[in-house]
Amino acid sequence: MNLNLKHTFITELPADPITENTRRQVNNACFSYVLPKKTSQPKLIHVSKECSKDLGFTDKDLQSEEFLKIVTGNKVLESTTPYAMCYGGHQFGNWAGQLGDGRAINLFDIAHNNKQWTIQLKGAGETPYSRQGDGLAVLRSSIREYLCSEAMHHLGIPTTRALSLALTGDDVLRDMLYDGNQAYEKGAIVSRVSPTFLRFGSYEIFAARNDHKTLKILVDYTIVHHFSHLGKPSKEVYIQFFNDVMQRTLDMIIHWQRVGFVHGVMNTDNMSILGLTIDYGPYGWLDNFDFGWTPNTTDAQNKRYRFANQPNIGLWNLYQLANALYPLIEEAEPLETILENYKLGFEKKSFKMMTSKLGLLEDDEKDLKLIQTLEDILHLTETDMTIFFRKLSGFKKDNSINGFQLIQDAFYSIESITDGIKKEWYDWFDCYQFRLEKEKLSDDERLAKMNAINPKYVLRNYMAQLAIDDANKGDYQLIDELFQLLKQPYDEQPKHEKWFAKRPEWARHKVGCSMLSCSS
Repeated sequence: MNLNLKHTFITELPADPITENTRRQVNNACFSYVLPKKTSQPKLIHVSKECSKDLGFTDKDLQSEEFLKIVTGNKVLESTTPYAMCYGGHQFGNWAGQLGDGRAINLFDIAHNNKQWTIQLKGAGETPYSRQGDGLAVLRSSIREYLCSEAMHHLGIPTTRALSLALTGDDVLRDMLYDGNQAYEKGAIVSRVSPTFLRFGSYEIFAARNDHKTLKILVDYTIVHHFSHLGKPSKEVYIQFFNDVMQRTLDMIIHWQRVGFVHGVMNTDNMSILGLTIDYGPYGWLDNFDFGWTPNTTDAQNKRYRFANQPNIGLWNLYQLANALYPLIEEAEPLETILENYKLGFEKKSFKMMTSKLGLLEDDEKDLKLIQTLEDILHLTETDMTIFFRKLSGFKKDNSINGFQLIQDAFYSIESITDGIKKEWYDWFDCYQFRLEKEKLSDDERLAKMNAINPKYVLRNYMAQLAIDDANKGDYQLIDELFQLLKQPYDEQPKHEKWFAKRPEWARHKVGCSMLSCSS
């Protein structure tokens, strides 16, 4: 393999001086050296060729025994020193102290085509940050992370990537529902890829410990390597850095809302400093349009991370990051201004996003009422979000197509639609048709623009669960079928039409298809 390896993180940031792999509090250090756990019978299930090319791997590399050993932790490349990162975080609104890479181990950085990437193994064994965990991952959660990472990338949503999915050959004991019923599951490893895996909690931990020296070293490192367009680190650049992180975070969440994605566990340790979707745990796409839905069983009661609250949580998390950066800036006003700009920015960008989903290009303040009325009606009965917006693109300006009939496939139960609800739909389509008459785009032009931002195919939880069920039986064909499908989420793909369908009734309450736990 001819890889252009880099080691900036471990050479420029302070390391944990203790090299024993024991659970402990790690102070004044950004990482700890740790080796992946060797696995008994590693087997490669799937590789993302698109991601591998970005890293400089050849097709020959991917088929080699060396590649398999690297992405399963069974070989450490010469001159590389794997490590786990130290960070803290707020979990469900409460400071949790030190967290860190409890089951992730960073192998090395690769520079290719003027970009630098960190390769990380998730599920490769214990680290000093594992607490009571074993540092391992199971097949079901690994499949979900692998498929979703690449699906989000092809949806055009900022995300970490996934290079490979592999079995370890070792069983892992898990309590999937947190109900005391432990069982052995197949162990697996996902190799994850990102320019950096730094997250909000990476900075919070040092601020919480009043370790401002290490905090400054880490922030300066982040700016030099990932925000170099801002200039050399200084007080003014720290402020610009926070503003840049704010904008990236906002844009990411707007994308989530656009496609109906719910992260499920937006703790500050799961918030990428680059504004990338990171740490795919109990995520899900909305089936029926519901502002109150969360896929996380742990969050089922308080619904802190429900769909509608994601923008607010993004802001809350940015407040925590602002508090962490404050010791370097020592001035609250510029940080507060940036946080206020998040609120204003969300209103503008959310409005623009929703009008584009409706195929509206002209700026009209009355569109806000059209959007709000639509959202209200969508909540009156179970209506599939993805199917609704995709079908809506076929509406005609001349009203030659009955709008209500056009979207009927999106309803989970047509019988539940009363005459009153049906009238509200007809009234809304009258307003929509009147509004479209002001647009210069032809019906065909509008359809193309709407279909470019309203995906036809998303990774619904039941789809992932079907792939998991097959994989547990040793059949990995569906993983590849879904992987290929989700590479073109906005295209029609007639041969895959069966996946353009509502969640089946059998999946409504099935484990893994509706709500999920954080267990992996």
